[in-house]
Amino acid sequence: MALRPAVFLDKDGTVLADVPYNVDPARMVYAPMAFAALNRLGAAGVALVVVSNQSGVARGLFPVAALEAVRVKLAAMFMAAGAWLEGFYWCPHHPSGRVAGYAIECDCRKPRPGLLLRAAGELGLDLSRSWFIGDILDDVEAANRAGCRSLLLDVGHETEWRTGPDRTPDARAPDLDAAARRVLADWPAQRGG
Repeated sequence: MALRPAVFLDKDGTVLADVPYNVDPARMVYAPMAFAALNRLGAAGVALVVVSNQSGVARGLFPVAALEAVRVKLAAMFMAAGAWLEGFYWCPHHPSGRVAGYAIECDCRKPRPGLLLRAAGELGLDLSRSWFIGDILDDVEAANRAGCRSLLLDVGHETEWRTGPDRTPDARAPDLDAAARRVLADWPAQRGG
């Protein structure tokens, strides 16, 4: 089976309004222009995968089981926008956490590429023809290290601006719908490969 390209999306601050450590589905709302972006990407038949650091598990703020309700609500929000959520991949770890088994260094916490690599392997995705859209440079670095193209949303969420060879995005956009338009401008050429 041929591998498919995908668009990987960060969750908080990209698809959803950024509510720190939120696992309450009632508080999950679209980020500005996210509904339009999901509708646009869904209409184009793009494979969509959400990847997210969820250090609240390691910090003892919520259990792993709480993330299933988040996945269910995300899938419903994607469907309401005319899109399909192919997968929700999250990292529960943080080296400064306090919960045994989760307070570790790992390969899946962004800016490491583990979540993208796992999703690509499980879902049959071609990372070299895929994009990752996120709102901070750790997202950009994870994308670049995984071999994806990276797009930074310039929405004011990056606060550290640490530079490095993997922290330069391939593109920038002011909101998720503009990002979707930018990605789709290249999509037919990628699909034909």
